[in-house]
Formats: sequence, structure tokens, C-alpha cells
Amino acid sequence: MPLKPTRSRAALAIVTATIFTTLIPMHAAQPDPKVLSYKLPDQIKWMDSPSGAKQAVLFGNPSKPGLYIIMVKWPPHMMSHPHFHPNTRYVTVLSGTWWVGTGKNFDPDSTTAMPAGSFVTHFGKQIHYDGAKDEEVTLEIVGQGPETSTPASTK
Repeated sequence: MPLKPTRSRAALAIVTATIFTTLIPMHAAQPDPKVLSYKLPDQIKWMDSPSGAKQAVLFGNPSKPGLYIIMVKWPPHMMSHPHFHPNTRYVTVLSGTWWVGTGKNFDPDSTTAMPAGSFVTHFGKQIHYDGAKDEEVTLEIVGQGPETSTPASTK
């Protein structure tokens, strides 16, 4: 006997779905910790940094030699003054617009906007300044430690 109009089909679909959801428990498998590790956003520990920004260490130890990966959150209306790092750093803008400038003369009005998704290389021992203007900015920075920042001489 053929099914009656769409009401019967809808009821059959509901019954079938109910059977599958109650008899076959669905659960997400956890990845093998020998294969990969992860941290969800609420598990990432953010710390205040001396610059006033917040920083989270994702990998390595920025104060020691070796590879490190950090995230940095710049609050709105905060920029660094001209400085340099001993080693090249690779920066990805994760959210917001990051503003970058080069040279010893601090001039936030001459900075260039780097919107989310931008990738920037800060070459070692080269003077630059950067930061956030009207919105919070989150960066991922990859580099070789030890991570230091040396103020540029303005003489």
C-alpha cells in the first residue's frame, strides 16, 4: 500500500531519526595524543606583557634559544616605539588591523595598515614600530629565541 501524502512521510522520517539517535549513540572520537596535541581557545593562557599587550606562548620558550610561537593581543590605541629584534620574526595578523612603520622616527600617521590575514616579516636588527589604532589586534608571531626587543637610538 503506498504511503499517504507528505504527513505520513514526515512521521516516518521522524520515527526513523529517533530510532537512529537513540539506538546508535553518536560521539566524537578524541584524537590520539601520540599523533597530535591541541588547545581550544578557552585553554590558551594569556599573560600581561611588559609592553601592555597580552601574550600567549603556544610553542617553545621565547626567552631561550630555539623556535617559539606566540600570540599577541594589542589593545586599541597602543603602539610600540621604534625598536628592533635580534632575529627575524614572522607575523600573521589573525584579527583586526595592525599598523606597521619603519625607521627611527616614530610617526603613527605614516604607518601602513595590515588587515586580518596579512603576513609580515620583521627582519632581524631592522628598526620598526607597530601596533593597534582603533581596534584590538591579534597576531601570531613565529621566531627564534631568545625574543628580545631593543629600543632604537634616536640620536
